[in-house]
Amino acid sequence: MNFSENSNPIRWIIIFISFLIIAIILWNTYTFFQIFKNEERIKMNLWATAQKTLINAQENTEVDLPLQIFNNNTTIPLILTENDTIINSVNIDDEIIKDKAKAKEFLKELKSENEPIKIVYAPGKFQELYYGDSSLIDKLKYYPIALSLIIVLCGILIYNFYLSHKMATQNKLWAGMAKETAHQIGTPLSSLIGWLEILKLDNIDESITIEIEKDIERLQTITERFSKIGSEPKLELKDVVEETKQSYNYLISRFSNQIDFSFKAPSKSIMILMNPTLHSWTIENLVKNAIDAMKGRGKLSLEIEDDYQFVKIKVADTGSGIPKKEFHRVFETGFTTKKRGWGLGLSLTKRIVEEYHKGSIKVLQSEIGKGTTMQISLKKT
Repeated sequence: MNFSENSNPIRWIIIFISFLIIAIILWNTYTFFQIFKNEERIKMNLWATAQKTLINAQENTEVDLPLQIFNNNTTIPLILTENDTIINSVNIDDEIIKDKAKAKEFLKELKSENEPIKIVYAPGKFQELYYGDSSLIDKLKYYPIALSLIIVLCGILIYNFYLSHKMATQNKLWAGMAKETAHQIGTPLSSLIGWLEILKLDNIDESITIEIEKDIERLQTITERFSKIGSEPKLELKDVVEETKQSYNYLISRFSNQIDFSFKAPSKSIMILMNPTLHSWTIENLVKNAIDAMKGRGKLSLEIEDDYQFVKIKVADTGSGIPKKEFHRVFETGFTTKKRGWGLGLSLTKRIVEEYHKGSIKVLQSEIGKGTTMQISLKKT
């Protein structure tokens, strides 16, 4: 058993341990927060006791300890009230206390943070101590949020790295398979070319050899297509109308007459930078996909539009249609609605159009039971 077979459970173990560590950190933070909160409550109770002692102090009574308690509080903001009137404040900006509206608003804020401490210094007489959280408590409040954000960001980075690595691995695999396929096709293809020459010498019906020659050329084109995967293709200035028409006409002759084919394009040439072999593959994939959607029977049209800076190629069918929620998914590697197939056709088409020709491809419109229109947009020179 190799590492790849064990990688999935190992990955889940790592994820579980990571979440466990995060949970422990957050729990410890919450525990520290509660400990500091309780300690501040104890300090305020001592402050309240010192205040009571100071109020009830007689002449010659030692008040050094209460005063020391008062002076030791340098971080916790507090307001002392009697009969709903502010009589004292500590660690609060003077501008707030002098402004009655601001002082009232600040007192309301303190009430929401902690329960007040009631200081009964005589029967029926009492003061109320309202206090807020210290700067340390405030920092601890936001620490879990900051930690969570850092964890989320790290998670996103790790996920993106994982996806990029996975895609790079897949791309290398597909490129290697494609090149190997091209290499494997090359040997019998050379043999077929030799046999074709022998048939020509034997004066076989020319119409037969012409059709065989077309299919051999097609095999050579397919071999060239696969050999180009994984490498930067050479772009040439070509007439997109003529190149598209050639590919389309070849496919028409290879499919059932139960399909009503139509082609519409400007009469003039439209020159763009393109790779003819890969462009032919694009047209073939779209046409075959449309024919599959119609189950070999229906109307299929290809239209080329000259739209200012772009040339648009539309392939429309009268097939089963695509649900709107799957408009983007149809271009994903492995996505297919057919019982057979790998779901690579539209994925390869998207890559050829967007990565190699710097164009765009999309589902222009689709209706269930009525058909679909795919659109390629390529920039003109």
